[in-house]
Parts: sequence; structure tokens; C-alpha cells
Amino acid sequence: MKRFLIALQFLTILPIKIKSEIKEADFGRSLLYFPVVGLITGFLLSVTAFSLGFLPDLLKGVFILMVSVIITGAVHLDGFADTCDGFYGSKPKEKVLEIMRDSRIGVMGVIGIVSLLLLKFTLIVSISQNFLWKSLIMMTTFSRWSQALACYAAQYARKEGKAIFFIKYANRKDVIMGGVFAFLLFLLIAKLKGVVIFILSFLSALLFIQYVKRKIGGMTGDTIGATSEISEVVVLLSILIFQRVQCFY
Repeated sequence: MKRFLIALQFLTILPIKIKSEIKEADFGRSLLYFPVVGLITGFLLSVTAFSLGFLPDLLKGVFILMVSVIITGAVHLDGFADTCDGFYGSKPKEKVLEIMRDSRIGVMGVIGIVSLLLLKFTLIVSISQNFLWKSLIMMTTFSRWSQALACYAAQYARKEGKAIFFIKYANRKDVIMGGVFAFLLFLLIAKLKGVVIFILSFLSALLFIQYVKRKIGGMTGDTIGATSEISEVVVLLSILIFQRVQCFY
């Protein structure tokens, strides 16, 4: 339960208080519960979608997007923005890490956030409304697991930082079990199409993780957040493509 609460505390703004002693290894072992927290987040977004079903799709899409940002405290968006600032252009690793640690947001960060939110909004309102709630659950579950994958697949790029214990103590068994959980959820929700969507999303996450490793030699809290944001877009985009192809035929 303690490790689940750590995951819930780290991935949401819910006022979680953990009374028992937290060891460094508990952060890494909490990665097992990341997709579970993603499922809970997706459920809350689905409830929002159902509750606002009487509104026009465009307005409902705005509220869903707002709730998704509020639930996470925009921490993943912040990481995505810092990654855009740091990774833009050909800069050495030290300069990239310096820019990403700066609390001020740059031009590329602003452009990145605006582009990302517009893309998410467009995808949300474009997906068939009777499948939207399932899409939101798939999106949040996989994106949170992709963070666990990023922690396990790379070393920490800095000497110290908030995410260091998640990466240092990431356990292969926990990450695989979390992936199996997400995979079975995709299979349950979308059958064989869900399997394909999971594979496409998994490959996209791996490609981004490898790109980050080549750029700065490992992951940081910011790039983990960026992995999550990119994974959300890929899941929604894959779902939309499947729907459009079916309509075409």
C-alpha cells in the first residue's frame, strides 16, 4: 500500500499523506503501480466526459483537457516544456541539462506546450464519442507505464535530482508486470486493435527514450514527463487512425 501511495502522490495532486517510513528503494518499487494510477486518472477523465455529455463536443474536449492538467498539477507538461527548451538545437549535454533545470520557460517550451495541447484537444474531440471514455483510460494507463519504462531503460543523467531514486531502484519485474497490466487492459478494451495500439505506443516510447539517451546520456524528471506526454498523443493518434481507416472501408 505504501508504494501505491507513493505513486499516487507523485503522479497526482491528491493530498496523500504517508505515515510509515519511506526508504529510497520504495520510490523505485512504486513504478509497479504507475499504470494503476493511470487507470484511476483515466477513470476520472471518463467520469468527466460522461458528466459533460450534454455539452457540445468541442466544449467538452476543453474541460477534459483542463481536468487532465489539473489532476497531474501540470508536472508532466512542465517536463515536456523544459525538454523542448533544452533539446532544441545542437547543444552539449551540460548546456542541455542547465537549460532544463532553469525554472523559466523559453520560447520553444511555450511553442511545445501550445502545440501539444492543441494536438491533444483535436484528437480528443475527433475520436468517436462512444469510444472516448475507453480512449482516455488507455491513454493515461499507458502514459504512466511509459514513465516506469523510461526509469528502467536508462540511467539518471544528473548526479542528483528528484527522480534519481525512481531510476536507481527501478525493478525489471515491476516494470514488466506494469506493462502486462497495461497490455491486458488494451486487449480487454479494444481486442486485437488494442494490441496493435499498444505495440505502436510501446515502440514510440522506446524510440524517444533512446533519443534522450543519445542526447544527454540518460533520463531526468523532465524527460520522463515528456515521455508521458508524447505517449498520450501517440495512443490517441493511433486510436483515431484506426477509426478513420475503418470509416474509409
